Amino acid sequence: MPERPLRARRTCHAVPGTNERFLAKAPTLGADEVFLDLEDAAAEEQKELARANVIGALKTLDFAGTTVVVRVNAADTPHYYRDVIDVVEQAGEHLDAIMLPKVRTPGDVEMTDKLLRGIELARGLEAGRIGIEAQIEDARGLIACEAIAAASPRMETLIFGPGDYSADVGIPITTIGGVPEGYPGDHLNYVYSRLVVAARAAGLQAIDGPYGRIEDVDGLIERARIARALGMDGKWTIHPSQIAPLNELFTPARSDFERATAMLAAFEHAASGATLFEGEMIDAANRKMAERIVRAGRAAGLE
Repeated sequence: MPERPLRARRTCHAVPGTNERFLAKAPTLGADEVFLDLEDAAAEEQKELARANVIGALKTLDFAGTTVVVRVNAADTPHYYRDVIDVVEQAGEHLDAIMLPKVRTPGDVEMTDKLLRGIELARGLEAGRIGIEAQIEDARGLIACEAIAAASPRMETLIFGPGDYSADVGIPITTIGGVPEGYPGDHLNYVYSRLVVAARAAGLQAIDGPYGRIEDVDGLIERARIARALGMDGKWTIHPSQIAPLNELFTPARSDFERATAMLAAFEHAASGATLFEGEMIDAANRKMAERIVRAGRAAGLE
């Protein structure tokens, strides 16, 4: 199994597989990742059309460094197996990862891993190259998120699905990614923290889901700031106008990146495990924090 690459995922942009015009625009939008959607964006009668459109887009469009993912239908639907088989058999060499929605057990990931491996072997694709992203969208998935994160070496991200989660646990809102009245703190603090811890324990990234009010940039930024403060690596976008502000927010500030880089340089010349840096005593914990900021900055293009 090849080592999983560290991919920038500040923005993960949803592209409906039913819309050929949106598919054609996807490589030009500036998102770190685009995921071509066969699930919620396609009604039952559109599933085969969406699948054919996505396969065509993978084979003909130049995504030029963008991480390319296909969200298949959930593993308990009649569409899942055909989504995986057709997309990977016909366009697997153009694909970075498969996104699994509504993951509730590690078995969903394990089954997908084995199905991918069989297709790779049959088609002569590099074994293990295609990653897996798992969406946690309900109470069962959240309870099992640690096991889901560790279910396969293909795993790259845990993704929070705020809409389905809110419906499942009874949060009284109708806006995806919105905030209910009546709670004095942030109502998703526990969810974000648990997903981040599960992701980090397995060496994965943690991604927040979408914010549905497209014209509410302030609301988008507010939700993204909370997610980032709790360790999330990025957030979904559902409209091109959301991409630039979120790319900026999830990129380390130049001053933070330069300070972290200088801190690592100070450790290179330190005579012991702790040293003085800009009036602050720093040690191995500071080095780990600085390394994470530098990795994130480099993944985002800072140098």
